[in-house]
Amino acid sequence: MSDLVWADVKRFFDPELMGALPDLRVPEVSVAGWQALLDLVVESDWPFQYIEGEATLPVPRAKDVLSRPYGTAYPQLRVWPAADMLAIFRFTAADEIDFDVDLRQLQGQERLDLFCRFLAAIGRRLGRPVLMNPEGGSGSCAVLGFDVEAERVALRRGG
Repeated sequence: MSDLVWADVKRFFDPELMGALPDLRVPEVSVAGWQALLDLVVESDWPFQYIEGEATLPVPRAKDVLSRPYGTAYPQLRVWPAADMLAIFRFTAADEIDFDVDLRQLQGQERLDLFCRFLAAIGRRLGRPVLMNPEGGSGSCAVLGFDVEAERVALRRGG
């Protein structure tokens, strides 16, 4: 059974309403949480690229990425959890994992199910919620996310 039903949530996947690139985040993590994410990506069958500036490099240890000198460009980890579905993780803070997806790649029940499995894999590995906000929204306006206690992706209150 699906975590979410497309007919119930399609408004949250409307690029006109939410912005094409909603903000996804895992709050209150540590360097160990980032490392768990990197390990998950490397161990999975998801294609990925780690990019610093213009260079594609092997995935480093989280502590090395997060201790980069102030003022240097933020590296990106690009992950394809399914064909034509790209998640871009940005190493902007040690205490929160921040990433984007393109809503135009998440249309329909099948794509929604793939997306929910991706969020659930991250949430389970980290033991943390994975929240989706409208593009540019504050962290307090998450519309859906992986619920650690329920072990599934669900609408958030008010969503």
